[in-house]
Amino acid sequence: MTFNYIWVAFFVVAFVVAVLKWIILGDTEVFGLMVQSTFDMAKTSVDISIYLIGVITLWQGIMKVGEQGGAVAVLTRAVSPFFSRLFPGVSKNHPAIGSMMMNFSANMLGLDNAATPLGLKAMQELQESNENKEQASDAMIMFIVLNTSGLTIVPISVMALRAANGAVNPSDVFLPILLATYFATLAGLLFVCIRQRINLLQPVLLGWLGGITAMIGALLWWFSQMPQDQLASVSSVFGNGIILTIIIAFFLMAVRKKLNVYESFIEGAKEGFEVSIKIIPYLVAILVGIGLFRISGAMDFLLEGIAGVLQLDKTLVDALPTALMKPLSGSGARGMMVEAMETYGADSFTGRLASVFQGSTETTFYTLAVYFGSVSIRKTRYALGAGLFADLVGIIAAIFISYVFFG
Repeated sequence: MTFNYIWVAFFVVAFVVAVLKWIILGDTEVFGLMVQSTFDMAKTSVDISIYLIGVITLWQGIMKVGEQGGAVAVLTRAVSPFFSRLFPGVSKNHPAIGSMMMNFSANMLGLDNAATPLGLKAMQELQESNENKEQASDAMIMFIVLNTSGLTIVPISVMALRAANGAVNPSDVFLPILLATYFATLAGLLFVCIRQRINLLQPVLLGWLGGITAMIGALLWWFSQMPQDQLASVSSVFGNGIILTIIIAFFLMAVRKKLNVYESFIEGAKEGFEVSIKIIPYLVAILVGIGLFRISGAMDFLLEGIAGVLQLDKTLVDALPTALMKPLSGSGARGMMVEAMETYGADSFTGRLASVFQGSTETTFYTLAVYFGSVSIRKTRYALGAGLFADLVGIIAAIFISYVFFG
């Protein structure tokens, strides 16, 4: 599936809804708001891109030091038995394995800013061995889906926003988010494995998946024994400390090999700058479409339709905007989560459920647009469907788990 029909649908549906609002409700401002939204979202796209230029440039430079210093090779050898079976089209010593592993690690620690440039680096390396440069390879799809399913062990940003909005225990959503993201990631993995006919019963895959499950269980037990007032601070130190340790280890290994660390960093940073410039047109395209869909009222109609058909509880419906917006826009979903907490209270069921939604799904459209756009992939095949399936499982899991914890 490509973005073509989805992107056009945003514009067409938004326009039809706006026309209906004008004819039926006499809303004469909707068209002006939609036109203004195109300018606002275009500006937002460039603002995001400018921010990403610095972040991507930084992390591409760090990864270049890790590559030339041998650190990435060490990491690659450690995970190659698992990745070689999950990515059968990628050789065991392929440089993309190290970048993908670092990307997954940053995502699990809730460090989105670090994860994006690492993911872009992985996509560049996967593209080098891709035979059809305009079509996503099997390895790219597996990587993207695992990325968008967004397994999060430490949801730092969500807990920080809850604290800012007066939650008594900001970290009370920690366990629900971890569980919901685990189910989403597992669903995305199974979806792609079935499509690519990857045998999940291989001993190595079973061992790694079992080990990851055991690690998550151990972390759950460790954090559950910790006082609530210490959990957020310990999680933050734990996550950011690991990233800083990796950076220092990269530099020290490079120095040990008598590498000019500064020149290696500059070489990678230049590559990162070039990649970040390519992203801007793709971001403008997808965010303008999303903005029109939202400002026209189409999102509101969609929510009302879902609530009416499924006969959902009102407290659940009030939190749904966060879940439906998250695959489209991370900042939009974040704003809706904050709005839910401000309107209904951070410690209300709606406020907590919105927080779990925010942490349990990923910005699928944004991620696909940025990652595929960075390597000029036009035919994304079933990547979007697989990513949205993982998001759906994450949303359903978040609802059930939140009712267990907070209902």
